[in-house]
Amino acid sequence: MEPITLLLIEDDPTALELLSHFLSESGFQVVAVSTASEGVAYIKNNHYDIVLLDLNLPDFSGLELLKNITSHHALPIIITSAFGDTRSKIQAFKFGASDYMVKPIDLEELEARIWVQLSKNSHIKNSEEKHLFEIREGHIFFKQQLLELTSIEFEILAMLIKHKNHTLSREQLLNTLSSLSSPRSLDNHIKNIRKKIGDNGNKAIYLKTEYGVGYQLRDYTAVRYLP
Repeated sequence: MEPITLLLIEDDPTALELLSHFLSESGFQVVAVSTASEGVAYIKNNHYDIVLLDLNLPDFSGLELLKNITSHHALPIIITSAFGDTRSKIQAFKFGASDYMVKPIDLEELEARIWVQLSKNSHIKNSEEKHLFEIREGHIFFKQQLLELTSIEFEILAMLIKHKNHTLSREQLLNTLSSLSSPRSLDNHIKNIRKKIGDNGNKAIYLKTEYGVGYQLRDYTAVRYLP
């Protein structure tokens, strides 16, 4: 089975790197380019399931590129733009955009919107779900790799996995796990878990802090083509 192919057209180097990394980690096969001309060439010579398109490109207008793509190809296009005015949105939808997101982009919301567009495509199905976090035989695996955890780290992560994609308050964790001695202790263990899964505390992808509330473990699934 083949992965979902995604063409990212974004001229800002920081945004390009951040989006490419996040979407690759979420199971997409990402091709990233920074100009409209490159976008035209790649779409002409390759197949993609979805396009993420920035409107502010260095060589020519993202709206012109959008019009060019939709006049020759039937594929979903999500606009990612700093322009949040109604006129820009209306123009994009008139030229065939499937969705429109105003920067700064929330990564989890972006992924959800991508799946919504892909679900409208009849040849793409949720035929295989691949969870990033799994508990097997008393061990926790992340991306199929065994995590080396202390006993309390295991308890914390196991509880978050059990309630994945839902926020657990710090009080819930402290009251349920008697081995936690204090809120500070919990915070330190969370930091250690993040290091072991390669998460950045300031821009965490998997183990998110809901400020003033608690923690949430985000577990994504990979959608594949049916053969």
